[in-house]
Amino acid sequence: MLIKSMTGYGRAVETVNGREFTVEIRSVNNRYLDCTVKLPRTVSFAEEDVKQAVKAAISRGKVDVYITIRSENGTDARVILNTGMVEGYLAAMKQMAEQYPVHNDISVALISRMPEVFSVEKPEVDEQQLLSDLMSVVRKALEGYDAMRTREGKALEEDLRGRGATIEGLVSQVEQGNAQTVIDYRTRLEAKLKEVLASTTIDESRILTEAAIFADKVAVDEETVRLRSHLQQMYAMLSGGGAVGRKLDFLLQEMNREANTIGSKCTDVRLARIVVDIKAELEKIREQTQNIE
Repeated sequence: MLIKSMTGYGRAVETVNGREFTVEIRSVNNRYLDCTVKLPRTVSFAEEDVKQAVKAAISRGKVDVYITIRSENGTDARVILNTGMVEGYLAAMKQMAEQYPVHNDISVALISRMPEVFSVEKPEVDEQQLLSDLMSVVRKALEGYDAMRTREGKALEEDLRGRGATIEGLVSQVEQGNAQTVIDYRTRLEAKLKEVLASTTIDESRILTEAAIFADKVAVDEETVRLRSHLQQMYAMLSGGGAVGRKLDFLLQEMNREANTIGSKCTDVRLARIVVDIKAELEKIREQTQNIE
């Protein structure tokens, strides 16, 4: 199973049983699934079925489904001329012209505007067949939509793995630099004590104690171990696939927490800059996870 992007587009156009169905599906990021279906009034009864099909394929995102239907012969309706009504109007108008001093301007256009001259006959629609035809096209649109989301999901996964590897490299630099910071501190402490005490003989135990206190204060081992563990969890989620967007979001909060703690413990300017780089990569990961279903 692969991860998928919440952003996608799918379209299908099929002619089934004399009707051309066009189904378009678009989606953008959203915390939950929000599906809107826009379709002709003649198939309004199909709205819930379309939503259920979308729900079965998508777990998160703002999804819009647009459906249009066109009959092969242009219309399913038949216009019928009510000849009896026309004859009645004509007779009444001729009588009016004969009895009153008015101009006889009877025309087709005039008669056409009279009430009930025409009637529209619509054939009975087999709703079950129409629904079946429509849903077959909806499923094809969903297939194309899902394929696009999968392609984008693969690109997102590659990007997250690359940024995770970058963070691991930066964490290694912090670990190495942190150990060197303790060594440098001890060297500076020893030199300072010699200067202050004006003696080359210094109490070694005192230096060891001070260095140990400093080392404990700036130690980031626990944080870097947890940060590496979180990165491994991220890789596992990506490999497992499915709807992992929310889980990744929560995991990222933990990674940011560890990065902030590391930053607060780093007294060396160079290490502080590396931590800034780690945070920058985490922010880019956060932006990408917003697109993952």
